[in-house]
Amino acid sequence: MTQDEFEHIAPALRELMLSVGRSFFGNDDDAEDVAQEGLVALFRFIDRMESGAQHDGLAIRVAKHCCMDMVRKRKSSPIVSGKFIKEISPPDKDIDASPHEVLEAKELHEAVKKAVQHLKPSERRLFEMRQVEGLELDDIAKQTNIAKPSVKSIVSAARKKVFEEIKKLRT
Repeated sequence: MTQDEFEHIAPALRELMLSVGRSFFGNDDDAEDVAQEGLVALFRFIDRMESGAQHDGLAIRVAKHCCMDMVRKRKSSPIVSGKFIKEISPPDKDIDASPHEVLEAKELHEAVKKAVQHLKPSERRLFEMRQVEGLELDDIAKQTNIAKPSVKSIVSAARKKVFEEIKKLRT
């Protein structure tokens, strides 16, 4: 795909990504971040994208991954050192967090915690190894003696279940 072709479909892909971000986080600011990060990620692989093909599914998948990455990166993330914390930490003194942002972080923490509890124990273990501990698929496969394609499939399915559960809980 050429850059001109990408620029032509980018507005539609951006809208899809905004929709995913809004559904996940429930606000426009985070949805904008999801759309921006998602489009940048897609642009990096422009040479691998087929011209004239539908890229809606890819855009949605990338947006979901961006949502999960944003949750992981946040300091007030419900996940700390591979464990789920019982209560959300108050924001650092250096960070200006509004009461709305603190409440939002608490709500997100609870939604993620509940969503992960719906996973089967085997799914939860692999999901946490990948999403919380940040292990690569090869490392997870070695540690668990599960084939890498199976690990990838299980983690992907678990991520989708968590995303869908969070979406249900936040609506």
